[in-house]
Amino acid sequence: MKGLDNEKVVSLEDRIPKLKQQRRKKANKRLIFLLLLFFVLIACVVYFQSPLSHVNKIEVEGNRVYTDEEIISKSSVSKNSSIWNVDEKGIKSKISELTEIKSVDVRTKMPNAVVISVEEWRRIAYLLNEGDFLPILENGDILEKETGKTPVSAPILFSFPEGDVTEEMIRGLETIPEEVLNSISEIHYSPKETDKTHITLFMNDGFEVSASIRTFAENMIHYPSIVSQLDPAIKGIIDLEVPYFSPYELKGAEEESEKEEG
Repeated sequence: MKGLDNEKVVSLEDRIPKLKQQRRKKANKRLIFLLLLFFVLIACVVYFQSPLSHVNKIEVEGNRVYTDEEIISKSSVSKNSSIWNVDEKGIKSKISELTEIKSVDVRTKMPNAVVISVEEWRRIAYLLNEGDFLPILENGDILEKETGKTPVSAPILFSFPEGDVTEEMIRGLETIPEEVLNSISEIHYSPKETDKTHITLFMNDGFEVSASIRTFAENMIHYPSIVSQLDPAIKGIIDLEVPYFSPYELKGAEEESEKEEG
């Protein structure tokens, strides 16, 4: 029995140093963890209080009409703003107040950049009004802001009165394909006794088109296929209502013949 007791005493004495060593390791790990946590907290406090957490870069994408500066100014985001306090919903709401903005997306890009992506309403035409070119948007709005130069990217409407005629013309322009829209240079309101909604179009390829506002949209989509069947060297008038093509040379000869008969 004494021999067994001695063995138990010896084994406990052997285990005591190991237990102490294990406890020391645990204490060291706990201390290291607490020190790391402390330094992380200190680093966070320093980061939030320093310019490192401020917006350093503001990117604007998708804008054509508005400048980067105009959109950034409207957003109220500045390089004094904290990247963590960027109010994406509020920025969207503010920028959407701009007349020609269709949609807005705002996102933060770490470590300290804000990206503002916008989609603008397409300008489908310009209305000539007392010497000013007023943009017409694809949603039907006519802007009161004039442009400083003659537009080249969309047709210009001439002699269109305020009211139903112009509104119907705009609705037609909204529905035709963009490639057809871009092929139109000018649209003149030229009513006839038989058709109060008659219009005359001058195309970028040199042809002239006679049409009616009421059927303009559905007939104008066929313009590319009609032109493809004509000799590009012989210009003239394409009547979309009949339809038929009358070369300018033939029209000039007919007018000369009528003068001689007269």
